[in-house]
Amino acid sequence: MTLVQREPFGTLPGSGETVEKFRLQSSSVTVEVLSLGCIVTALKTPDRAGRVADVVLGFDHLEDYLSKHPYFGAVIGRVANRIAKGKFTVEGKEYQLAINNGPNSIHGGIKGFDKMLWNAEVLPNGVRFSRISPDGEEGYPGELKVWVTYTLDKGELSINYRAQTDKTTPINLTNHSYFNLAGQASKDIYDHQVCIAAEAYLPVDDTMIPTGEIASVHDTLFDLRKPMKLGKQMEKLGGYDHNFCLDFSKDQCYCARVCHPDTGRVLEVSTTQPGLQFYTANFLDGSLKGKGGAVYPKHSAFCIETQSWPDAVNKSHFPSTLLRPGEEYNHTTCFKFSVA
Repeated sequence: MTLVQREPFGTLPGSGETVEKFRLQSSSVTVEVLSLGCIVTALKTPDRAGRVADVVLGFDHLEDYLSKHPYFGAVIGRVANRIAKGKFTVEGKEYQLAINNGPNSIHGGIKGFDKMLWNAEVLPNGVRFSRISPDGEEGYPGELKVWVTYTLDKGELSINYRAQTDKTTPINLTNHSYFNLAGQASKDIYDHQVCIAAEAYLPVDDTMIPTGEIASVHDTLFDLRKPMKLGKQMEKLGGYDHNFCLDFSKDQCYCARVCHPDTGRVLEVSTTQPGLQFYTANFLDGSLKGKGGAVYPKHSAFCIETQSWPDAVNKSHFPSTLLRPGEEYNHTTCFKFSVA
């Protein structure tokens, strides 16, 4: 059984609208989610000795989430990841998005879904958020109706994303939680072991846009099909910020497992999405003060962003990110927490 509670978290300056926090509590996991950006602001789970720790990075106060931060815990949209030069063409019309990551557009633009206040509906085992993204928002075509549903069942947090549009539009939704299974105040993730069930990955150019090649992971530092200690891999690579290509099945399939041997905490991920962006917090620099005064230095967390492939709207041989009128975007990702 999952207990769901709601309470005010703060007030938005200017509009005076209330941001709510929803606490989902099962027998083994507690998740706290905000109506602002559908942000996962806390996720507490025990180690093998029963000691509970918060394993996601974030802030204690609303003001910090309203300031610039690297998308801690948020739902990303209308299109997660990068679009080359912020341009794409749909049905013969070219669209230009805001440039907010080098020469490219990233994570939905200047004011993406992560910065929006969502409507909320409490469910017996979770919470459903919804909003309407108007035609032209951040440069994207079509009015988009979006639903994001968080449900908690024992040790499994599931996130379902649904959307419908009245014009053909690219869409790619994900959650951008930063995990550290040793606890959110831990200095790095080098002692974590990671396994990603992908035969291929996408090489990128110097602006982090995929080159178009779909490369085998065999005999590369991207071969994580067997558990690998992150420190050894990152010592050679510097850090991950790459898309791993998953099976094209529309069924929900296992895609990744991360283990922290010292605490025994294990995270297993399954998804219906065709890709997984594995990111090792390469751009954190210790300048942000997080929960409990924690400092978040480089490589102090990892992100497993299940999603479509980056810049797919400009690469016809990538899985399509276009949603058309009469269709429904519907994807689910499950994060399962346990101990070993």
